[in-house]
Amino acid sequence: MPVPINIPIIGKEEIKAVNQVLKSGVLTSAAKNGGKNVQEFEKLACKYVKSKFAVSVNSGTASLQAALLALDVQKGDEVLLPSFTFVATANAVVSTGAKPVFVDILQDNYTMDPEDLAKKITKKSKVIIPVHLYGNVAYIDRIIEIARKNNLRIIEDAAQSLGSTLKGKHTGTFGDIGSYSLYPAKVMTAGEGGFLVTNDKQLHEKLLMIRNHGMVHGYDTKILGLNLRLPEISAAIAKEQIKKLPKFLAKRRKNSQQLSKLLSKTDLTLPHERKNEKVNWYLYTIAAKNRDKLLKALNSKGIGAVAYYPTPVHKTPYYHSKVTLKTTEWAALHVLSLPVQPQVTPQNLSQTASVIKSLL
Repeated sequence: MPVPINIPIIGKEEIKAVNQVLKSGVLTSAAKNGGKNVQEFEKLACKYVKSKFAVSVNSGTASLQAALLALDVQKGDEVLLPSFTFVATANAVVSTGAKPVFVDILQDNYTMDPEDLAKKITKKSKVIIPVHLYGNVAYIDRIIEIARKNNLRIIEDAAQSLGSTLKGKHTGTFGDIGSYSLYPAKVMTAGEGGFLVTNDKQLHEKLLMIRNHGMVHGYDTKILGLNLRLPEISAAIAKEQIKKLPKFLAKRRKNSQQLSKLLSKTDLTLPHERKNEKVNWYLYTIAAKNRDKLLKALNSKGIGAVAYYPTPVHKTPYYHSKVTLKTTEWAALHVLSLPVQPQVTPQNLSQTASVIKSLL
């Protein structure tokens, strides 16, 4: 049986919840606060990440777009973000008319390099988007210091880090707005979806309008918004999934610890947690000199290892930036993510380790 890098784990609870929505006939709601399932999911999300407010939307990309619109990002503004991320982070910026400014990463956890960030701030800079890549927590304390000094806002791209914490505080709750994805490959899913969190009441009110064409009471558009609403079926799935999230993450942690033991005596660069950091182990990412050879060998044995991201955003044909990002370009050639999702067995992990060891 192939071992996928990530797979949605859907049980009878999600099926029952979806059936209830279908029987109700209420599949979505254009009400300001959303439908019944949307509101119930948002309460659970607030409780889980310990934020005052949550707003669910129909994708992780939509959550980034909504966050940028809520902070009035527009043409002429610059938004600082890593190039070593999924392209959605940059695409959301371009969709507002703003310019993405690419920042290098740190080699120890593949997140934004605060020193490079500080160098790239200009008079046009408006927002910083640190990405908590692979579930690793960005150097957010230092990024907050830089943001305050330069009067910049922070949107945390926590698409991959739901459940990761630093000093007990959840990723997504450090900045002005946190943005999460509920795509099927993430640590929990809504089928397709995303959500935002904030502790700012005004931003919360704005986000509610933005996801619903800028309306409050229907046909009274006050600000620019779009249809970013999360359907009731998706919210019903998310509601059941977030209840299971602690168990999902505990299994990921156990699998990651076992894999680290199995690979401990190799010359690979293994992932690790910093002091006071608790990672959700969304992607167990190693660095290897012979990455492509390892990838081919693992895939040939049915192990769903994947390189995220062999082409950084600034090197894609659309962005084609001439900026040099030394560590980003190194990581693109060397990183490899191995399956540790909850359905991975101890036997799968042993097989992964033995394939890798046979090639080193």
